[in-house]
Amino acid sequence: MQWEMSDEDKLLKQSADEFFREKLPVNSLRIMRDRNESKGFSPEIWRDMAELGWTSIIIPEEFGGLNLGLRGLSTVLEASGRTLAPSPLLPYALLSASVILEAGTAEQKLSLLPALVEGRLLMAVAHDEGSQSLRLPVSTQAVRSEEGFVINGLKSMVLDAPGADKLLVLARTRADQNNEGLSWFMIDRDAAGVELKTFRLVDGRLGCHIAFENVKAPFEALLGYEGKAQASYEKMLDAAAIGLAAEMFGSASAAFEMTLSYLKERKQFGVAIGSFQALQHRAAQMYCELELCRAAIQRAAGAYDAGESASSAYASLAKAKVSDVFAHIAREAVQLYGGIGMTDEHDIGFYLKRSRITAELFGNATYHRERYARLADF
Repeated sequence: MQWEMSDEDKLLKQSADEFFREKLPVNSLRIMRDRNESKGFSPEIWRDMAELGWTSIIIPEEFGGLNLGLRGLSTVLEASGRTLAPSPLLPYALLSASVILEAGTAEQKLSLLPALVEGRLLMAVAHDEGSQSLRLPVSTQAVRSEEGFVINGLKSMVLDAPGADKLLVLARTRADQNNEGLSWFMIDRDAAGVELKTFRLVDGRLGCHIAFENVKAPFEALLGYEGKAQASYEKMLDAAAIGLAAEMFGSASAAFEMTLSYLKERKQFGVAIGSFQALQHRAAQMYCELELCRAAIQRAAGAYDAGESASSAYASLAKAKVSDVFAHIAREAVQLYGGIGMTDEHDIGFYLKRSRITAELFGNATYHRERYARLADF
């Protein structure tokens, strides 16, 4: 499947490609890593993204958004993946917006979504508790008190938490099994009892584990309705899988193009190594796999925006496929580059490192293949 790009789509793609190429090239990740910047991204560049309207892409027009859907945001995420841009677009512009749109009350949407549109509210989503399957029951507890709720628990790999204003925390408010009885809470990042443990990931970006110890959440901190977060949680995971797949596709495409260019330039025995038939076959295989990824992402994004019943299955299909292909292309790239591909001075190694991290985020390929099979009644 390949949709016909409108003039609006083409303009969005062009502006996103130019923005990341000029303001966040691959070297910006290396510089940010070496400076050990505490937030993991540039607040100034984030404001530039908000001015371009990227923070409002999936938000309906009634709340000040562009209403271009996940298909539109996937175009920007793909461009960010091409340069491995250290950008909080995924958690701030997609995940938090998705949760608020699905779980928030009418009053909360009117209050929160315009702030997201303007880039004034930076909200990280704390949902994962370290399981590979994402299906284990959530153990973080929110116990009702006279003033509201008291939250205790641990969350792992909270994306871009150090730079966030608030945390969207998924916690259990009822003792039901199989992730029923879940609720969302909006907690200040620097609230009493919230402890962030930040660390550097292998790809140079920041990871964050968060401990909640007797954190007091007033009743107004509850997003939506108590015990009704399951549907919005599943919807968010679908959006995350598709959005991350789009970013990974951009990274895999860039790694392939860099490798193809190298094959045309590097010479052995007086000829370009790209003239060797065995290497041509490997390049052709990578190209074909990328086209399959493109189709899977386009189908998944279209199904998500249309609210199709099979959108969850398409989301898992896209994440599983792109995880495998990105890992394959990154390995091939480093091998074809040879020894220089293993050095920190060359950009291609960053794509291999990034492929390892993104493969595990929001469920790895094994999890999503199993989920696809389950949803398809295999």
